[in-house]
Amino acid sequence: LFRSLTAADGFKLGAYVTKPKGDAHGGVVVIQEIFGVNHHIRAVVDGYAAAGYVAIAPQIFDRVERGVELGYSEADVQRGAGLKAASGNDKPLLDIAAAVAHVAAAGKVGIVGYCWGGLLTWRSACQLQGLSAAVPYYGGGVTTPEEVARTPKVPVLAHFGERDHWIPLDSVQAFGKAHPEVEVHVYAADHGFNCDQRGSYDEAAAMVARDRTLAFFDRHLA
Repeated sequence: LFRSLTAADGFKLGAYVTKPKGDAHGGVVVIQEIFGVNHHIRAVVDGYAAAGYVAIAPQIFDRVERGVELGYSEADVQRGAGLKAASGNDKPLLDIAAAVAHVAAAGKVGIVGYCWGGLLTWRSACQLQGLSAAVPYYGGGVTTPEEVARTPKVPVLAHFGERDHWIPLDSVQAFGKAHPEVEVHVYAADHGFNCDQRGSYDEAAAMVARDRTLAFFDRHLA
C-alpha cells in the first residue's frame, strides 16, 4: 500500500507501508538502496510486517524524481548513484523522520537500511528522535572518519561483508573499535548479500543477519 507522507519542511513524498495481520509490536522503517523503493525493498517491508511490525519504506528519491524503481544492471547503478548525489545529506533525514512519525502509533520504532540506506540508518541513529534501535546493513561510508565520529543515540546492530570491496575490512574493524557499544557482525559475503535480486546474494548470510536483526528488534522494540 502506498501512502503520502509530509516531511517537516512541507514536502510530500510517497511511502510503501505494510501492516501485520495481528497486533503490531512496533514499527520498522526500511531504508532503500540507491535503486529506489523497488520490488526487493517492498519485499523486505512485507517481510518485517509478516514478523509483526508496521513496516514502511519512504521514497527518498521523490525529491529528485518520483516513483523511482531501478534494477541492478550497471546502467541502474550509475543512475542510482546520480540520484543519490542529487538527494544531498539533509533532506533524506527529513523524509525518514516523517516515516518514523507515521509508524510511531504502532509502538517503539526501529530502522533498518541497506547500502546507502545503511549509511542513512546510521545517521538516523545519531541524529533523529523517535527511534529505539537501528540496523545498518553494509552501510557505504559508515566506516569513514566523518561517520565514525558520530555518536548513536540508540542501540545499533551493524552487518558487514568481509568480501565487500566498497567497505574495506580494516575500516570495519576500526569502526568496531571506535564504537564498542555497537554490535558488529561480519559475514563471509560480498556487498549486497541480503538482496536476492543481485549476484552478490548470499542466502546463508542473509538468513543469519535477518535472524539477528529480528532478535535485536524484539529486544529493543518490545
